[in-house]
Amino acid sequence: MGEKRTVTIDGETFEVDLEPDGNSWKATVEGETFTIEVGGAPPKGEKKRRSTKKRKKSGVVSSTIPGKIITVEVEVGQDVSEGDVVLILEAMKMQNEVVAPVSGTVKEVNCEAGSTIEANLPLVVIEPEIESED
Repeated sequence: MGEKRTVTIDGETFEVDLEPDGNSWKATVEGETFTIEVGGAPPKGEKKRRSTKKRKKSGVVSSTIPGKIITVEVEVGQDVSEGDVVLILEAMKMQNEVVAPVSGTVKEVNCEAGSTIEANLPLVVIEPEIESED
C-alpha cells in the first residue's frame, strides 16, 4: 500500500502517492506517475550510466594531517609538473614530500617554512594547464 505525502515545489503544493518499487519509488501526482530513485540506487533492470568525460583534477595542494612545513619548494608564477615536490611536511616525526596533483602554474602559496599547519587547508594552489582537445 502506498503512502500519501504533501510536497511543495516552487511555492506550489501537491499531493503525492508513493509506492515502493524495488530500488525506486513510483510517485503519482495529479494522475501522472513518475519513477524516483533514492540514494542513487538504479531501478531494477537498469544500470547506472558512467560518464565518459574525464574528471578535472583539482590544483589545490593540502595535507590530510596537521604538521610543520619544513620547506616550500615552489613560488607563485612557477610552472610545475604533476608529481613535482611542492613542499616538505613533517608529521608524526616523519618528513613527507607533498607533490603537485596536476601540471600547471602556481597561483598561491599559503604557507612558509617553519609554520605549523592544520589538516585540509589549501597550502598551495596550482592553476591546471589547459588540456587540448585532440
